[in-house]
Amino acid sequence: MCVAFPGKVVEITGDFGKVDFGNGTVRDNILLSLVNAKVGDYVLVHAGYAIQVVDEEEAVRTVEIWNEMTKDLPQEKKRQDFNEIVGGGE
Repeated sequence: MCVAFPGKVVEITGDFGKVDFGNGTVRDNILLSLVNAKVGDYVLVHAGYAIQVVDEEEAVRTVEIWNEMTKDLPQEKKRQDFNEIVGGGE
């Protein structure tokens, strides 16, 4: 099963970009070359790769669903699960 999380592309350098996942979570070095993304686009990210461009409404709805699913988890568990999905970590 592939799980991906949406974020907004805020900067592009070559094949890689900086993606803002909200709540102060920004990741550098997300590979964007698999999709035709530009600054301002929302992309689904899995394991450090952008795998699809999605519209903003879909991205926001996905974040709402994630927040609902994880509302009762401890903050550390949420962070761990998120890092496993998008890759990298703090």
